[in-house]
Amino acid sequence: MRTCALFLFFIMTLMAGKAEGTAPDSSNIVYRLPIFSNINSTTWIHTQRGFSEAQELNAKAIILHLNTYGGEVVFADSIRTKILNSEIPVYVFIDNNAASAGALISIAAKKIYMRPGANIGAATVVDQTGEAAPDKYQSYMRSTIRATAEAHGKDTIVSGNDTIIKWVRDPRIAEAMVDERVNIPGVSDSGMVLTFTTLEAMEHGYCDGIAENIEDVKKEIGLENAEIVSFKASFYDGIKGFLTSPLLSGLLILIIIGGIYFEMQSPGVGFPLIIAIIAAVLYFAPLYLDGLAANWEIALFVLGLGLIILEIFAFPGFGVAGISGIILAVTGLTLSLVGNVAFDFSGVHPGDFLTSLLTVILGMSGGIVLTIYLSNKLIGRQKGPFSRLALNTSQDIDKGYISVDSGIALMVGKTGVASTDLRPSGIIVIDDELYDARAIEGYIEKGEAVKAISYKSGQLNVRRIPTE
Repeated sequence: MRTCALFLFFIMTLMAGKAEGTAPDSSNIVYRLPIFSNINSTTWIHTQRGFSEAQELNAKAIILHLNTYGGEVVFADSIRTKILNSEIPVYVFIDNNAASAGALISIAAKKIYMRPGANIGAATVVDQTGEAAPDKYQSYMRSTIRATAEAHGKDTIVSGNDTIIKWVRDPRIAEAMVDERVNIPGVSDSGMVLTFTTLEAMEHGYCDGIAENIEDVKKEIGLENAEIVSFKASFYDGIKGFLTSPLLSGLLILIIIGGIYFEMQSPGVGFPLIIAIIAAVLYFAPLYLDGLAANWEIALFVLGLGLIILEIFAFPGFGVAGISGIILAVTGLTLSLVGNVAFDFSGVHPGDFLTSLLTVILGMSGGIVLTIYLSNKLIGRQKGPFSRLALNTSQDIDKGYISVDSGIALMVGKTGVASTDLRPSGIIVIDDELYDARAIEGYIEKGEAVKAISYKSGQLNVRRIPTE
């Protein structure tokens, strides 16, 4: 236990550590945020901290230095929303590639600058095997990328006596980057998902200038004399990004459920419970320190577990306490993953909530299935590697093994009175003796006449005697 406590103390100390780096005090700053890897939970954490630092520095502009082949749509959507809502103008410099999720992020920026030979597009949603996801996912991505392009509005161009109103970024072109079925004559009519080179992007409004480096971008946006402050990732960011990834969150939920299940199979506080506690700390700690998991959301989870345990040990069957416990536990785990403020969910995107809910449900379902499987494989009767941890010897009654007073069985057929309420278990009196009993039909109130119908597991099964 001392080792476990030291480990938890180390984790909490690590989580509480401050991010590295402080920026200079200057009134003329351009903040550079590099994104050179797949878009994932760590990228989202870097983006949040980067935008916060830029705000504290009163930066004149944020430049996303981008080179990515894509990543997870849910985090790309969060980043593009962050860009669209930013009070500081955000520009993108595509150093080489802005594919898939990278294209969505780029289109959200105020201006797009590209290195010669760079590419932008190919935003089709794919699964883990690289195959195109079902159309419902493509439909959502088409809508998202179209709305992102539309957010930049339209330009009014006066040419002689003609006034032309056109999109700054044509939403149909953005859709063609997702769906090969979108046909735009002269732009996307090859039956392939659209990807632009730098010159093609310039021609069709998806690149605002060609740049070789960040200094060129500064000149393009009129801030050539500004100081560049670059984001520096901390070790804490990497740990938090790893711990908050949907895959690991689901795995931690699985471990929590499995640890509690195996702990219930043996008395006392053992190794499974310690593992479950560590998993719970790793799940909630980064979310709590990041401001996602509030005290009341963690309390919901703990209360839910308490009700489930109460239902298992205190009440027969599965009723209100168990169902309420499951609902509270799922709610606590889910809300800890979304960015609500207290009870205000107005800023939570429906997609974020759905992703969090699916992560929790899949984690819990996987935990239940895996624990049942492992309980059979690891401690199964006479074949599991840990089978010696369980008692497999039979203690048959015909060999003299009797765990309770066999005289109780002689009460079957006799009548008595309920000494307590039977809801459904309680105490009855037969021949001035008290016996454990269970109502087999509904509830029986104290004082009602009952009849013992059968005997099982040291308890009489009784039925109410109707009054005439």
